[in-house]
Amino acid sequence: MKNFAKTVVSKFPKSIEYGDIRVILENSEHIFVKNGQVESISSSEDLGFGIRVLLDGSWGFASSSKMEGTGIDNIMKQAIDIAKASSLAKSVHGVKLSGVKPVTGEYSTPYKEDPFKLSFEDKTSLLLEVDKILRKEDVKISSSHLTFRRIYKIFASTEGSFIEQTVLVSGGEVSAIAIKNGEMQERSYGNYGTSGYEFVRNLKLLENAPRVQKEACELLTAESCPSGTNTIILDSDQLVLQVHESIGHAVELDRVFGMEASYAGASFVTTEKLDKFKYGSEIVNITANAMTENGLGTAGWDDEGVPAQVTPIIRNGIFVGYLSSRETAPIIGRNSSGAMRADGWNRIPIIRMTNVNMEPGSWKLEDLIADTKDGLFLQTNKSWSIDDMRENFQFGTEYARKIKNGKLCEPIKDATYTGYTPEFWGNCDAFCNSDYWKIYGVTNCGKGEPGQTMFVGHGTTPARFRNVKTGIFQKK
Repeated sequence: MKNFAKTVVSKFPKSIEYGDIRVILENSEHIFVKNGQVESISSSEDLGFGIRVLLDGSWGFASSSKMEGTGIDNIMKQAIDIAKASSLAKSVHGVKLSGVKPVTGEYSTPYKEDPFKLSFEDKTSLLLEVDKILRKEDVKISSSHLTFRRIYKIFASTEGSFIEQTVLVSGGEVSAIAIKNGEMQERSYGNYGTSGYEFVRNLKLLENAPRVQKEACELLTAESCPSGTNTIILDSDQLVLQVHESIGHAVELDRVFGMEASYAGASFVTTEKLDKFKYGSEIVNITANAMTENGLGTAGWDDEGVPAQVTPIIRNGIFVGYLSSRETAPIIGRNSSGAMRADGWNRIPIIRMTNVNMEPGSWKLEDLIADTKDGLFLQTNKSWSIDDMRENFQFGTEYARKIKNGKLCEPIKDATYTGYTPEFWGNCDAFCNSDYWKIYGVTNCGKGEPGQTMFVGHGTTPARFRNVKTGIFQKK
């Protein structure tokens, strides 16, 4: 793979302005258990390369899994031909890249236990044990799975960079669906991170299975979510979705420039708002950090060879930074934030979240609940809807509990809340401290044409929001 990448770089013609290659070997394992049966065990390997060229201010990209014979020359020609065709419709100035220092380097995910060296029998037996615990009482559908990915990637460019990276992903999830008297409710638990099998052990799936089973059954007889204006506390696992949808996607600079408008949408956070716009209350601080331990957006460099970095997004409630690329950053007079990533060798890199994290506050969770006279405590995302400008949203959660006189009370089913992004974040008045901060992995972030599904990370703590509409509202 190394020699192949070097050969490709040597073949780039002098007529192009820039060229790079990514060679990717990915190994993956997936184990899925449902209702006491092993539904599937899969193991796969995928190898290929993608070439990107910049010619006459326009991009060309081509890829192949054939790495022998005349494959290089054919793919190189195809990428150049696409760049030439693209130049016919380019803007007046075309693409201009921000500078980056050429680097030769390596990065590997730190881990203690290689999940690919553990037997399928051991990993499957864990899920079968979990399944036995889940399938009790009114739980009629139980499922659990484990996922592992090892991505070995070589990046080389005409600017002189040559980078090797190995990213290891581990994680899993369990789910219990309870059914009775025409009512169906689901409770789930799990997480994913860049780590070894120790990440799965730390999830303690066996220990959490009884809680998941119990809460799924509780929801069958729970009251429905009250409709009205309420104070809500979002647990950290639900705040992940809130950050992802109403902040993470909104600050992708390609969306701001309309480059994703036809599919993924645009953004209300337009460039004149940079360093001026009040995104939330003064306690809201958001940072994109591509070096967060266990984060699914963690690596040494992005797919343009830009080093991993920490980028402030919101500081004391004020919007201060975008997720950007070498192409988009110069337009606003900045350097790339290192957010260009592709989900495989056959996809061109686009701006994606790394780890968009919420900075912790000072509260203990028990004190925050005690300080809330009446409200709702919401956990684990169940459904989401947000407009293509990232302004208006409605989210639903799996599990909620009423807060009465500062105490957690009975469970609530089908809890939903809605809001307008800047107003919602402006009504945030408390975050829990670093003891409650946790990094979560999102494995289904979709964007791009053709579509790409990216793994991204979010670190969050529980947070409180005032004057939030909950439940179902009907027009009068």
